[in-house]
Amino acid sequence: MRRIVIKVGSHVLTEEGSIALDRMRALVDFIAELQKQDRQVILVSSGAVAAGYTQLQLDRSRVADKQALAAIGQPYLLKLYQSKFAHHGVLSAQLLLSADDFDSRRRTRHARNAVEKLLEHGVVPIVNENDVVATEELVFGDNDRLSAHVAWYFQADILVILSDIDGYYDKDPHRHSDAKLRKIVHGIEAEELDSECTPHGRFATGGIVTKLQAADFLMRRGGRMFLASGFDLGDVRSFLLHGEHRGGTLFVGERTVGDSEE
Repeated sequence: MRRIVIKVGSHVLTEEGSIALDRMRALVDFIAELQKQDRQVILVSSGAVAAGYTQLQLDRSRVADKQALAAIGQPYLLKLYQSKFAHHGVLSAQLLLSADDFDSRRRTRHARNAVEKLLEHGVVPIVNENDVVATEELVFGDNDRLSAHVAWYFQADILVILSDIDGYYDKDPHRHSDAKLRKIVHGIEAEELDSECTPHGRFATGGIVTKLQAADFLMRRGGRMFLASGFDLGDVRSFLLHGEHRGGTLFVGERTVGDSEE
């Protein structure tokens, strides 16, 4: 696993209306540690709207206000990341993408070329949806599906989603005390992919459904995704640094003849 896409959600990055700086620092420290092991990391980070809200308290229920908050919060969020990566002597860069960028082979190729150059020089690309113009994403989606596209089209070995959800269970663990973690998943039922999104937190827009959709996107193309807690990085550290699958869920697909990246 030389090239890794790590996606971190808004609920992990925020706490009581502010950016959770300790969790952000722990994430940056972890990425720097991965780089020392000759891993290339692309970070897909939510949190622009939440970061903007710390600077200006607009009505988050209105799309226009959310767009404004994203415009305020995106550079602020990047500044926080850059300051923390700087402690490790690591540069970071911002890429704002949208679904349209993956619908065009030319635009996808240009974005991939930029990412390749950044990774070649040890820079961590920080990707986010272009929330200022992506109104559908702000209302219905999350960066989970974006991160799956980033992992596939930028040729990563695995996508790691760090969330308030620490894995994929056989039933809702918030409602059923006997829910059991599914450690390895090879397929997802259609009804699970079409369920209603159930995000946690004021700034989150996804939930388990968008994570399953991201996993399904990759599995159908022979890719892999690992879902684990972003509050406690113990499981993902064990998995990526030591090859030990203690907690979290690994989604594994099988590549079929005729698969291609475009």
